[in-house]
Amino acid sequence: MRERPPGCKTVFVGGLPENATEQLIMEVFGQCGEIAAIRKSQKNFCHIRFAEEFNVDKALFLSGYHIRLGSSTDKKDTGRLHVDFAQARDDLYEWECHQRMMAREERHRRMIEEDRLRPPSPPPIVHYSEHECSQLGDKIKDDNKFPEAVRVLLTWLERGEVNRRNANNFYSMIQSSNGHIRRLTGEKSQHEKEVEEAKEKFRAAMSAILDQFEEIVSVFNAASKQKAWDHFSKAQRKNLDMWRTQVEKIRNLHNEQLMGIRGEEEMEMSDDDMEDSSPFNSKDSEDSGVSQAEALKEENDSLRCQLDAYRNEVELLKQEQGKNQPIGSEEDNTHSQQLSFLQQALQGMQKQLLRMRDELKEREAELEKNTEDTQQLKNQPETLKQDDRASEQSANQVSDVTASSVVSCSEDKEGLPEKNRPSPLHTERDALLVGIIATFLHVHPFGASIEYICSYLQRLDTKINTGEVEALLSRLPCTFRQELTGVGASLEKRWNFCGFQGIKST
Repeated sequence: MRERPPGCKTVFVGGLPENATEQLIMEVFGQCGEIAAIRKSQKNFCHIRFAEEFNVDKALFLSGYHIRLGSSTDKKDTGRLHVDFAQARDDLYEWECHQRMMAREERHRRMIEEDRLRPPSPPPIVHYSEHECSQLGDKIKDDNKFPEAVRVLLTWLERGEVNRRNANNFYSMIQSSNGHIRRLTGEKSQHEKEVEEAKEKFRAAMSAILDQFEEIVSVFNAASKQKAWDHFSKAQRKNLDMWRTQVEKIRNLHNEQLMGIRGEEEMEMSDDDMEDSSPFNSKDSEDSGVSQAEALKEENDSLRCQLDAYRNEVELLKQEQGKNQPIGSEEDNTHSQQLSFLQQALQGMQKQLLRMRDELKEREAELEKNTEDTQQLKNQPETLKQDDRASEQSANQVSDVTASSVVSCSEDKEGLPEKNRPSPLHTERDALLVGIIATFLHVHPFGASIEYICSYLQRLDTKINTGEVEALLSRLPCTFRQELTGVGASLEKRWNFCGFQGIKST
């Protein structure tokens, strides 16, 4: 079956009998739902368009059924139904129209929601006139209507409504608005006092709650002593331990909250002190005296709060010390042992961290050296070749000298063992490279260029370069042989593996 097209209402019906009619099709598929149209072909298939989409799903269940007209067994009167989705332009057009309608409804719903959530626009500002100016002057003097009147006055000033005629009126309105400063400062100080009172109440309530928590913890500590602890069952002891841990956690959380609140208050006090220290130049001497008096009051309040906080902390410390004194010395010893173990573990971790840092530094230094060596090898391949050849000659000379010395020593002293000749392979890495190159060239009987060999080796190790590989091959003439192949411009140097022939000559 094909994939269902969007908005599909049409099905393809194949395998109909040749003598089938539209009436028969209506009788068979009319059970699935209302049929809008039938398009029958001269061959054994037709297209049926339903009124609704869900009718198509019902029609698909008829696929695979055998159909027969009456009791006839003729081929023209029998068939096997095949029902599948059909792609029709009418279905697609209706589906697109429905999608557009849904999108329009969604946009309309979104616009209504945005209009509902949009804040209301401010009321319009009246234009300036002498009547409005007199009314505005009365509104500015009223405490309740002052905010609205100030907005109107501000808009008039921004519009440029001031001229020589009404300058006195504007001056009087500005003067009356300035008179509200004392009222606002008084309200501010009153609200600050209310806030301080609420803070004090909150602080007192928190301290009372903490005292109650401490009493509960002391109850659990007293119950955990041996005098009372032995009389409880195992289940009761387990519950007591669980309750004690829960109470201690809650107490610690409340202590942290109280300390955080005190720290914030101290920060606010320091900020207030900084603000009070900054000079405030005022025109009226009375206003300056009032501000100084308020600042002194705030300082006194802050000092009182600090004294109360210190007193509470001292009392808490005394209570904790009094509770910890009757506890046996065994618990102190266990605590001291735990602290010593923790200190030792921390020291060990610090030492491990220092070692890891040193190892990382050494590895970074090695990586830097390797990168510098690779750059030098890439920039100077020719010099490496010359050095390798010179080293080969010197190595051959040294080997001849050592061989002659070994022969002379063997003639003079027959009992001493013979010394080994110096090997052309200096490290295990060279031996691995020789083995890999030998297997690679053994697979290529016609040889391979040095670039081809290096490209194969660089898949295994990216640090390998052509100079190193060529020097290694040249040090083993009995194992690898270099030959020239091609004619003219296609002349090429290739390395061959000759180990099977070289073992006889060696």
